[in-house]
Amino acid sequence: MARANDEVAALFAEYADLISITGGDAFRARVYEKAARSIGGHHADVSRLDLKGLQEIPNVGRSIAEKIVEYLGTGRVSAVEELRARIPAGVRRLTAVPTLGPKKAMAVYQELGVSSIEELVDAIRDERLRDLKGFGPRTEQNILHGIALLRSSGDRVLIDAAMDVAESVVARLSTAAGCRRCAYAGSLRRGRETIGDVDVLAAADDSEPLMRAFTELPRTREVVAHGTTRTSIRTTEGLAVDLRVVPPDSWGAALQYFTGSKAHNIRTRERAVHQGLKLSEYGLFDAETGERIVSETEEEVYARLGLPWIPPPLREDRGEIEAGLRGELPELVRESDLRGDLHTHTDLTDGLAPLEQMAAAAAARGHAYYAITDHAPNLFMQRMTDERMLAQRERVRELDAEYGRRGARGGTRLLHGVELNIDPDGGVDWPDDFLAGFDLCVASVHSHFNQSRDAMTRRFLRACENPYVNIIGHPTTRVIGKRPGVDADLDALFAACARTGTALEINSHPDRLDLDDEHILRARRYGVKFAIDSDAHSTLHLAYLRYGVATAQRGWLAKDDVINAWPLTRLRRFLRKGRTG
Repeated sequence: MARANDEVAALFAEYADLISITGGDAFRARVYEKAARSIGGHHADVSRLDLKGLQEIPNVGRSIAEKIVEYLGTGRVSAVEELRARIPAGVRRLTAVPTLGPKKAMAVYQELGVSSIEELVDAIRDERLRDLKGFGPRTEQNILHGIALLRSSGDRVLIDAAMDVAESVVARLSTAAGCRRCAYAGSLRRGRETIGDVDVLAAADDSEPLMRAFTELPRTREVVAHGTTRTSIRTTEGLAVDLRVVPPDSWGAALQYFTGSKAHNIRTRERAVHQGLKLSEYGLFDAETGERIVSETEEEVYARLGLPWIPPPLREDRGEIEAGLRGELPELVRESDLRGDLHTHTDLTDGLAPLEQMAAAAAARGHAYYAITDHAPNLFMQRMTDERMLAQRERVRELDAEYGRRGARGGTRLLHGVELNIDPDGGVDWPDDFLAGFDLCVASVHSHFNQSRDAMTRRFLRACENPYVNIIGHPTTRVIGKRPGVDADLDALFAACARTGTALEINSHPDRLDLDDEHILRARRYGVKFAIDSDAHSTLHLAYLRYGVATAQRGWLAKDDVINAWPLTRLRRFLRKGRTG
């Protein structure tokens, strides 16, 4: 069973979409979008709150609170059911087609009964759309092209794939004639785990050379649209990339605007309106005279609105405006703050590189410490034995003596750890006397993902209570787009981690990013500490830490929240986990 907060959040997110599709009040749709985000990220279980307690959740008024009570009592909300009855589920899918917005989607449904992309294609082939007002042969061709693009690109891509394209585009355009500044923006700059399309922003007095260079990039498969301020391409990987060029003196306002999120921008524009100003991608203007006040830097824009500069990962309308006004924005953890990596693998189990190469790569990255945590024997396909693990420990100690002396600041200390398997009953691979020989133990669920909620929760809690388990690895076990997270009482897990001194991992592998930002926000309220780990299975994977850091930033984590941002002496004290022996 899903967490009640998540169920209600999903319901209100759907309701907001339904309001938009039916042409309802845009402000009302935004109200439910905000409520969905607030409820999903709220630490308290909404099923245990009364009407008054529900109204204490940000963005939840009496009407919304009453709908929550209705859902929790009956499993349905009449207002949502009424809109669902008016719109087939397929209509929502239609709105994802480029060039076909909500109004056109509703028109083809109401006039022709079309409620799926397949039916839409058939209607176009039969030339039935051109009889509708606002449609014609050109519209049909545009829609067909949009469908082809949608099918070729899929829905969203993982952050590493988007980052690879974005950094390549920015590097190329930065050398183009007349380019004054260039950066990626949008959800990628905010560190979202998946990206729909890549937004690139450039500043130049003359946009034409940049637009030409953009369309001629080696990765360009198709030019979707070409203009003086905006050009869109589809890359050879099937990813949509938009380039917007603004005057250099509008850079700050444009970067703020195109970074988003939409919800955050609504809040900043509201603040501008309340101060008699108007905020757009071109600057912050006096609403009466039209005089531009500031625009060159994001810092200037935020300052004029009475706010500190807000880091992009926080710009999701999850309390960052209020925290900024109170002077309580966190100083977010940075990749440069990380002193080491506490979850990595070698070819002794399922890694691709030998211990020596992994250690050398970690030292080259400047890590002050680095843990090797190959799999334990209960993950049978890895063929681990006591003897093999002890032989690895001896070699780690030899390398530690070598790498620990390198450099003027103590070199890289190597730690011998293990990734234990959390068995269905919560036990782990070895007895305490064997576990006592490791520098640290990561424990993860690798099997029996479909246990009941109660059984999975007990499984996690027993692992946390093990005095030798230091970190719960990839806690929900999800694989983005392929496997959902396990069903467990995560709030019970968070409380247990805080109580027992067990850290939760933020697994930096782009396929996982587990914990995600919403879970981090919740766990942080319990006082949990975190480990941002690469889970590297090759030397190249060590660079994944950047994505874990981005996710940690979205979860509002500071340096002190992350155990592998601590000096080694403090980390070792934490790893003792209160043991006296």
